[in-house]
Amino acid sequence: MNIARLAVTAGLPTARMLMQRALEPHLLLGMPHLTPNGLSETWLMKELGHRHWLMLAQHLGMDNADFRTGDGHEAYAAICATSLRGARFETVRANDILTITSGFSRVGRTQASTTHILTIAGSMVGEVELISTFVHRQVSDDNHSIVRVALVQDASSFHPNLLAQAAAEIRNGRRDRYREMPVDSPRSLRNFAFTASPSQDFNGAGLLYFANFQSLVDRAVESWFPNEPRVCMRRDVFFSGNVRKGEQLQIELASVDPVKGTMACRISRSDGRTIARLFMEMLSDKEAG
Repeated sequence: MNIARLAVTAGLPTARMLMQRALEPHLLLGMPHLTPNGLSETWLMKELGHRHWLMLAQHLGMDNADFRTGDGHEAYAAICATSLRGARFETVRANDILTITSGFSRVGRTQASTTHILTIAGSMVGEVELISTFVHRQVSDDNHSIVRVALVQDASSFHPNLLAQAAAEIRNGRRDRYREMPVDSPRSLRNFAFTASPSQDFNGAGLLYFANFQSLVDRAVESWFPNEPRVCMRRDVFFSGNVRKGEQLQIELASVDPVKGTMACRISRSDGRTIARLFMEMLSDKEAG
């Protein structure tokens, strides 16, 4: 019997070499990347989050993405806002080659932005922007103690950024509406309780993974509207906290407009603090098809 084996070169590549390989723009898509509705948004956000952190480490001249505070404690480039626009994920199939064209810019003293244009055979299937800020825990293993921190002095200039500006205004209570949807509606149209799984929803830093927030909301939406399958065309998410393991989350439907296809949701933890706000534009399966 002949068994094909991948050749392994002598010696291991360095982390810096592997960082560059991980930013290869072309990916052959298969089952891990897909859902019955096309490209997986959760997989995509995990992949782009990884690329974001590697691009940030490269910008800072680091050999890997091991970010540290001045006194040597772990720090994280936490995603504080994401924007998915022009999504046509339902058109993506197995064995397609996804091309990710990425760009990096600094948007503040502790914040960075990456943009990612997604194409299949030259046709755009979506655009994603991620904004991160450096954070660390004030209390070990307590995700309620996450605070922002400045790590390094970077002489490169800042660039104006509308998503970062919106995130700051929402976080500081200076914006009432976003994309014609209320930021903090006093009422809740629907509720969904959920306890995230430490083995499935948290990342290696012990934080509820930013890429799983929209999947939690999708679970809620599917429970609220089980006979109305929807395809997400745009989703903007603003993060403002994290959750402890075993802590119950409340996912609330803040507003919905069936005519415009818009929906706003928020996620709150057990102490009542809102840790994420999501604003979505969705089509029914029939409209998307």
